[in-house]
Amino acid sequence: MDFKKVKINTEFITLGQLLKFADVIDFGGEAKSYILEHTILIDGVDTKQRGKKIYLGMKVIIDDSMFFEITK
Repeated sequence: MDFKKVKINTEFITLGQLLKFADVIDFGGEAKSYILEHTILIDGVDTKQRGKKIYLGMKVIIDDSMFFEITK
């Protein structure tokens, strides 16, 4: 499993922003289709919301192969 810590300087980051920031997708416009085609768990809960807010300390798992932890 690929593990990355993602550092943010804001209160939260949206799922779409995280995908772009972590180089999972190249363009923000790809987020909607990517999210629909993959299994994305945020703190263990499946989500399909591009605008889902992800706060410090939360964990995101994509297709059981990519793991992101949000840090400051």
